Amino acid sequence: MSLYPSLEDLKVDKVLKAQAQFSQSTSSTPAISEEPYQPQDAGQGTTASGLYPNLQELGEYMGLSLNSDEVQRNLALVPVADNQVAVAGAMGVAGMVRPVTGADVGVRRAEIRPGVREVILCKDQDGKVGLRLRTIDNGVFIQLVQANSPAALAGLRFGDQVLQINGQNCAGWSLDKAHKALKAAAEHRIELIVRDRPFQRTVTMHKDSSGHVGFIFKSGRITSLVKDGSAARNGLLTDHNICEINGQNVIGLKDAQIKDILTTSPNTMTITIMPKFIYEHMVKRMSAGLLRSAMDHSVPEV
Repeated sequence: MSLYPSLEDLKVDKVLKAQAQFSQSTSSTPAISEEPYQPQDAGQGTTASGLYPNLQELGEYMGLSLNSDEVQRNLALVPVADNQVAVAGAMGVAGMVRPVTGADVGVRRAEIRPGVREVILCKDQDGKVGLRLRTIDNGVFIQLVQANSPAALAGLRFGDQVLQINGQNCAGWSLDKAHKALKAAAEHRIELIVRDRPFQRTVTMHKDSSGHVGFIFKSGRITSLVKDGSAARNGLLTDHNICEINGQNVIGLKDAQIKDILTTSPNTMTITIMPKFIYEHMVKRMSAGLLRSAMDHSVPEV
């Protein structure tokens, strides 16, 4: 089953497939038919014949400036031997079909992998790795990744779950025990087994012709959605905190800074969110100033 990063990709892909099937059926139909001609009723349109509207109509419906040139820049359709349509270059992260999103770098930066990975850390000149941890439901999670620290350079992020430290399972550990394990570890090699951000999810959206995706936020928390906007269509939820935009951590930033990042983002945008009650527990006893000044807000490399 094909995966789609956004509802817009799903709809445009269905349109392209329907158009391709229609082209194949009309090319195989003989020019002269022996059956009597039966005119179509005026009230019948493409929906009755099982076809989808064209891209222009679909773009108007979704508030996007879709046109054939824009779609073709992101998607190449090549016929294959079995008369099916193969999507060339559109298969990317986790096998997603992306006729509108294309090979967007923000999707790759924001990807949350379902498996586990190993991370090797060393300590800096002060003997620190740049992490603050938090315990939730007998699990150990990363509460803070300091900018320019070994943890930031290794790609660790806010919300990652630490499963092992130097081969020791962390399940059930207290916060004090987890910090002591990091402190007691060797300076040149600390092995962590990590699961990517299990309490977070990423939503891919597309800006409309006015440059908006359709949500309102305050203090980094989504407060309302615009009806029929890309955010609402793709399942963004209120009472969720924005953790990342296009993979870049924005926790602790002022609303004006977040707005600037949203404004300068490309037409395709990813928002990584976390439920309010989990977020508040994660950042408990941490000042907004510390989150703003110490948190790693760099753009991840892909």
